[in-house]
Amino acid sequence: MLHLLIIFFTLFHGFSTEAKTFTNAYISFNMPDIWNCTLEQTEWVCRSTKTDESKEAIIILTAKEVGPTDSYPNYRQHLNNPISARAGSTSQIVYSAKETKINNQDWLDGLHMGSEVPNYYTRYVATIKDSKIAILITFSAHKNFYPKYSQLFFDAISTLKVNATTDLLNRMNAGPLRGAGEDMFGANNNGSLMLDGEPPIPNKKSGKGNLYIGLALILAAVGFYLIYRSRKK
Repeated sequence: MLHLLIIFFTLFHGFSTEAKTFTNAYISFNMPDIWNCTLEQTEWVCRSTKTDESKEAIIILTAKEVGPTDSYPNYRQHLNNPISARAGSTSQIVYSAKETKINNQDWLDGLHMGSEVPNYYTRYVATIKDSKIAILITFSAHKNFYPKYSQLFFDAISTLKVNATTDLLNRMNAGPLRGAGEDMFGANNNGSLMLDGEPPIPNKKSGKGNLYIGLALILAAVGFYLIYRSRKK
């Protein structure tokens, strides 16, 4: 019965449970085994290696030396107001930035719709470490696919660990960090890092088929379990 339930959830969510850990000079987190991260100028861009999924969701990491504009109140003010998108529109706030602690580190967590790319939800997670380095991670997924990636994003965020040490800025191999005078959000490059065009609309018939298969497996598992119990009696 347990194996059948695992098959059902795999079919329904469409993701393998296998994961790997991404690590750079300042952060680490878990992501699916089929995802890869590449360095684009000063930002790490993570997405699925499957062509048909690479437009559905994206994770972007950036870090900078702490400057005058880097503070939790400033970040909160930015995330708690509509953000001007590259297309000329403004975003919708899904939920305001809230303070949360992830693996003993304080973070701000907020969610917008259409802030980086039209029709994409973007979850912003930002922190400041030892008044030295500021980190911003954005988790974006197209509105038609956000339910599919919400668990992936949750798993990644729950495993976030800040690796930055107090001497990070003095190490030449720390990787590309943005300068103290740059704006953490104003210079965000998510929009241009998205692939052109939108992902195809999900096949609703295919989704229903997987659901029906899953329900059938559950019913079969329950049947086998009842037969097993009756025989034991």
